[in-house]
Amino acid sequence: MFSLRFPIPVESSITPPKPCISGYNSTRFQTTRFNSLSTPKLRSTSTAKVAVKEEIQGDPNDGTAPTRTPEPVPPGLELELMPKHVAVIMDGNGRWAKQKGLSPSAGHEAGVRALRRIIELCCSWGIKVLTVFAFSTDNWVRPRVEIDFLMSLFERTIDAEIESFKKDGLRISVIGDETKLPDSLKRLIRNAEESTKDNSTLQLIVAVSYSGKYDVVQACKSVAEKVKEGNIQLEDINESLIEQELETNCTEFPYPDLLIRTSGELRVSNFLLWQLAYTELYFDQDYWPDFGKDEFVEALRSFQKRQRRYGGRKT
Repeated sequence: MFSLRFPIPVESSITPPKPCISGYNSTRFQTTRFNSLSTPKLRSTSTAKVAVKEEIQGDPNDGTAPTRTPEPVPPGLELELMPKHVAVIMDGNGRWAKQKGLSPSAGHEAGVRALRRIIELCCSWGIKVLTVFAFSTDNWVRPRVEIDFLMSLFERTIDAEIESFKKDGLRISVIGDETKLPDSLKRLIRNAEESTKDNSTLQLIVAVSYSGKYDVVQACKSVAEKVKEGNIQLEDINESLIEQELETNCTEFPYPDLLIRTSGELRVSNFLLWQLAYTELYFDQDYWPDFGKDEFVEALRSFQKRQRRYGGRKT
């Protein structure tokens, strides 16, 4: 399998967490996790570490302790070096379908199944935030029939899985420009965000009608409005103030430690442009529907071998 890997030293450190911004009031979405996950069959190995050796028991309604048997941690991965926040550009659904002689809609449905697999692994291995690029502002130029199908798929997925989201302790957050979204989808998103807001097993952030440029522009507008109203002075504007207005202020860990892009494309495509400043990048040649446990493990292994200096120098 081809993957683009950078020359990497053997030490990894996790992005220093920033405090969660309170009082965030947004009409944008949020997202949680799917229960009926189709994960690949486990390999038998005596050397694999086990994240939790026995089934987790807890109150499924308290948002913290879902009842499930987690996936073992594969050999070569260290729980203490797991990224807190993984971002994914889920690219290649359409090309996967075309390659198989299927319609684009079949590719998108297969993409949902792939997402379910990765969500389950994130929950098992202690990853706290998973952000996925589901629909870009640039995707509005696609054929109307494909856009309508995607909006319907978003609605059907939320409607079918919301009870599982709540039971499994996933918190849903959806970010992006909602002005073009159907009213019915907006209502489902707000309900999902509200009903899962106290969950803490995994925060699933779904970027829909989102772009990195849009995010920075809307943040700047918010800051400019505060200056106009006299709440802050021009001299008060700094990076921290801008960051508080970015849409990722819905999470305690707004900066991805690892970005994965599938389909062999080597670009970030206007995704989380501010937030990716010190993110480790990993590119995989597989189309998103074919990205499963083995591919995810390989990406995490690559991440755990890297040395993150944030502009400094290790002594």
